[in-house]
Amino acid sequence: MQIVTWNVNSLKVRLPQVLEWLDTHPEVTALCLQETKMEDINFPQAEIEAAGFQVVFAGQKTYNGVAIIAREALSDVVINIPDFADHQVRLIAATVKGVRLICVYIPNGQALDSEKYPYKLSWLQALTLWLKTEMENHTKLALLGDYNIAPQDIDVHDPAKWVGQVLVSEPERAAFQALLDLGLTDSYRLFDQPEKSFSWWDYRGFGFRKNAGMRIDHILLSRELVPLCSACVIDREPRNNERPSDHTPVIASLTI
Repeated sequence: MQIVTWNVNSLKVRLPQVLEWLDTHPEVTALCLQETKMEDINFPQAEIEAAGFQVVFAGQKTYNGVAIIAREALSDVVINIPDFADHQVRLIAATVKGVRLICVYIPNGQALDSEKYPYKLSWLQALTLWLKTEMENHTKLALLGDYNIAPQDIDVHDPAKWVGQVLVSEPERAAFQALLDLGLTDSYRLFDQPEKSFSWWDYRGFGFRKNAGMRIDHILLSRELVPLCSACVIDREPRNNERPSDHTPVIASLTI
């Protein structure tokens, strides 16, 4: 069983890329998407189901939006963080093959002095509180998505250039650590990985060509899933596509 996270930065633009990628990766059981950027009425459910997949989704016009595409039945769907008032659509959860998948698009924060920064921290706090209950109810749980947090300096192409900016600030990294403190584990760091391994590269300044990126897309696993994880890799290939997303898939392999 493989579970995947991929911020597609507009599903309208990249649906053919997503379906082609799934066709060439038959071992993938579930793909969590972020930034679908479309209202539910426009979501390509028919096209995805015609390709042989199940799908659950929640979106809004122009911004945000999340979805889970799976080869197996999806159940117990939850949209957004319960008891957290939010007009932005950033979370969808479902269970597939006994594994609870929570797909998140964590706020960017924009800048440390922006009003969007405290929103990011409050969103992360609400997520952490809710996850305590989810993890009690689902011992096999994975939290996948675009976190907009580089947990350590090794996850940043040039840490000195990012001092004083979002994605790397101490409160954001502390919030990431709070998720780990719940009993979650960063699946990518379970294994030896190449240096300068990133999942996002800015479109500007030839970021991908220079490998000037960041690792901000993560798959965290509950304690019960950790011993079942045999690999976690970043698939750089889709970043070579024509009109690619600025993110690329992260894949965790589980023996389920």
